[in-house]
Amino acid sequence: MDTVICPIDVKCGDQVSALLRPPSSQQVQDYFDELLSTRQCHGLKVGHNGVHGKGVYAGMDFEEGEIVLRDQMLVGVQHLSNKIDCLVCGFCFQFIGSIELQIGRKLYLQSLGVSSTSDECMKGMMAHNSKACYGTSLSSNADADPYKANGGDFGACSSGSSSDTVGLPKELLESLMNGRLTLPHSDKFPLPEAISCPGGCGEVYYCSMLCSEADWASSHSLLCTGKRSESLSKDALLRFTQHANETNDIFLLAAKAIAFTILRYKKLKAACPKETHNGSVAWGLLLEAWKPIHMGYKKTWWDCISLPDDVSDETAFRMEVKELAFTSLQLLKEAIYDKEYEPLFSLEIYGNIIGMFELNNLDLVVASPVEDYFLYIDDLPNPEKNQAERITQPLLDALGDEYSACCQGTGFYPIQSCMNHSCCPNSRAFKRDEDRDGQATILAARAISKGEEITISYIEEELPLAERWASLADYGFTCRCSRCLEEGEEEEGGGETP
Repeated sequence: MDTVICPIDVKCGDQVSALLRPPSSQQVQDYFDELLSTRQCHGLKVGHNGVHGKGVYAGMDFEEGEIVLRDQMLVGVQHLSNKIDCLVCGFCFQFIGSIELQIGRKLYLQSLGVSSTSDECMKGMMAHNSKACYGTSLSSNADADPYKANGGDFGACSSGSSSDTVGLPKELLESLMNGRLTLPHSDKFPLPEAISCPGGCGEVYYCSMLCSEADWASSHSLLCTGKRSESLSKDALLRFTQHANETNDIFLLAAKAIAFTILRYKKLKAACPKETHNGSVAWGLLLEAWKPIHMGYKKTWWDCISLPDDVSDETAFRMEVKELAFTSLQLLKEAIYDKEYEPLFSLEIYGNIIGMFELNNLDLVVASPVEDYFLYIDDLPNPEKNQAERITQPLLDALGDEYSACCQGTGFYPIQSCMNHSCCPNSRAFKRDEDRDGQATILAARAISKGEEITISYIEEELPLAERWASLADYGFTCRCSRCLEEGEEEEGGGETP
């Protein structure tokens, strides 16, 4: 797979090799000791175990069901198709706005023909990325309230101005979005106000100024397409984003990782006296800025991506993946490149960042408050329930089976990514009812003793041995946990092998 040649890989070969050189055991220990201390994860320790590389170990006893870890993601992204269903904070991924905004916005976009499964999804989102869709509050106007105009019954609304897709009047949906209409009991489910991106892109919203500022400082200032963007070319950035949305949104994560490193480098450089700004110092600062990405286990994406069942020519497939990554990188380079951190735009670097995500990412899932709202209405006693459902039932019918859609995406979690696999793990990733943001929550599946390694399952635990091993082949290892050894011995005794 050498037909794709990136000039930066040739020009900056030594620097690229240095950036991709695995960190030493001491570097790993020092980095994660500081990270765990900063995040106050005092019950955990990260270190090398001599067999699987990094591992996470219990620094205290944990009871079954106890929280082992709440891990903040380094970078994460909401899937494009999910952005129609859920309006969430662009940094912490908790739901924002209001119950009315969440429902009205989704039905409004659907009424305009914007579907989460449509190829025109991105175009539709951009075309209708207005205040009406994203919820800057307007002053209340009771006289213009379609709910009040119809005696508090949505079912009585005329269908003359409604869309075939949704079946509810456009005016009603707009009233839900702009704050003129309040649903019964929605005050039981308050959400943070939606705050616009400080760069003015109109594509990202936040739950607080804290999240807005954190995202701007970590990556969005370079990836924003608004007036305050620090990118070289907003048009190039839009082309990069469109390509990622049409091919694989893992490129958006890679862009965030590179932007994150660049902005860390700039911050470190700004803190150094100008008289020390020479080549060797700059390189040292870039290595320091790269450190959070450096700590992740990596392989090039085209070498570790799972082979689809319908692919017969593996070499051609992996070459196609590499070419796809190169196209994405060139688009990103047009948008945010600077010679000062040129090695970051190497194809090998890009491929290893994406491969790190491919091997380590965790599904980002945040439960919807809209589902909780409708369940609350359903549990009300009569006649209160009947009265509320006169208003809410038409909305629930219009939403259909997707009324409970949760926020879905993918994220890289630095501490969780160090946890090794077991087919009989002592911990599991699990969102509790109170976990309403994008942090990863790891719970003890059984009692864990101090000093014991924390393990999770990378695959479905219910699979038989042969299928588990086949699934784990994508990760590049064969599991030798106690369960696999026991089941392997049983199958050998019965004349079968996995």
